[in-house]
Amino acid sequence: MKFTRDDFPEDFLFGAATAAYQIEGHAFGGAGSTHWDSFAATPGNVIRAEDGARACDHYHRYEEDLDILKDGGFDAYRFSTSWARVLPEGRGTPNQEGLDFYDRLVDACLERGLKPFQTLYHWEMPSALADLGGWTNPDVADWFADYTEVIQSRIGDRVQAVATINEPWCVAFLSHFLGHHAPGLRDIRATARAMHHVTKAHGRAMSRLRQMGQQNCGIVLNFDHTSPADDSPEAIAASDLLDGINNRWFIQAISKGTYPEVVLKGFGDHMPKGWEDDMAEISQPMDWLGVNYYTRHFAAPDPTIPWPSVKAVEGDLDRTQMGWEIYPEGLKDFLTRMSQEYVGDMPIYVTENGMAWADEVENGAVYDPERMDFMERHILAAKDAIAEGANVKGFFYWSLLDNYEWAFGYEKRFGMVHVDFDSLKRTPKASYQALKSVLTG
Repeated sequence: MKFTRDDFPEDFLFGAATAAYQIEGHAFGGAGSTHWDSFAATPGNVIRAEDGARACDHYHRYEEDLDILKDGGFDAYRFSTSWARVLPEGRGTPNQEGLDFYDRLVDACLERGLKPFQTLYHWEMPSALADLGGWTNPDVADWFADYTEVIQSRIGDRVQAVATINEPWCVAFLSHFLGHHAPGLRDIRATARAMHHVTKAHGRAMSRLRQMGQQNCGIVLNFDHTSPADDSPEAIAASDLLDGINNRWFIQAISKGTYPEVVLKGFGDHMPKGWEDDMAEISQPMDWLGVNYYTRHFAAPDPTIPWPSVKAVEGDLDRTQMGWEIYPEGLKDFLTRMSQEYVGDMPIYVTENGMAWADEVENGAVYDPERMDFMERHILAAKDAIAEGANVKGFFYWSLLDNYEWAFGYEKRFGMVHVDFDSLKRTPKASYQALKSVLTG
């Protein structure tokens, strides 16, 4: 690796990230059903109809997994708490087994010198609330705030940082307009409402966290580098609209209290009545911003389809197992853009960045030079952003473990640690060893 710890500020954190449903094993410990369970059980939605019932069995093997982080010299662990594990019906009586698990998890992080970075929601809507419309129901913000209070009352005194929601674009647009994730809708009215309600839920949860005295609160947004496919006015307009949907909608609402006008032209007639009244709570101050970044796309007009009448066009760079172009410059661009246009000197963390590759164990080891190169180039991109004035405070690789990759089942491997999904044996990959040599050297 072409960097050392000394190339970064003294308080810069190196960590790895996971998500509850993807690794814990949702069949364990009294967790309730989620909309991902029903989405996966519906033919055609998920590869081999796989779900998160067992996943990596982190529920029972969390100490082994945290030992891997400690041994690698990492500073922090980003994890999510499952709404349906804490409140199996989404509301009502908490599941003590679930609360006890997160109690043990946080204590185990602290015992190993790992700073716990918690995310409140990483996509596992309880089925009982999905039955009521989930993110399309205007009451979802209050349901989410109540859940926030239950879990933070138990572990909030020991976590280093709290994010309200992971990747609201995926929660709302990918899941309600494109239909690729649970609940699998393709409905513009449902999308417009989800796009607002998830943002409102962030604001309502922030209010509850502040009332509880919780420190160091933020949100995690995902960004996709978007450029015009050519120099035509039509492609430039298409790129601006796609950037508005993918990248500006949530950060503009949270930092400035407005939505992009170019996107409201499509969503406006479908937005919840009185949505404007929620913007002050949505845009209340945060303590930090999480940036998730993976790839880029080009935008071109497509008048053959309804609004937004835009299509994403691929470039010619090398690709990951997901088919995503590898473009580290995009990470630097977003970190500097967030700093210059939206959050100023607020601390920014790279909360997810990583690549899937078809890794295999050979002679007891996994050699993944492609991931090593990917990791190095993106960490150096974060370093470049710091040099340009962005207040980047940490980098969390996605993911610690190969895991349940949502609609791709167990097909795509993002981990620094290989997981045999039959035996559940963990095998740290060469990329883990390379980063370990930097962090412990």
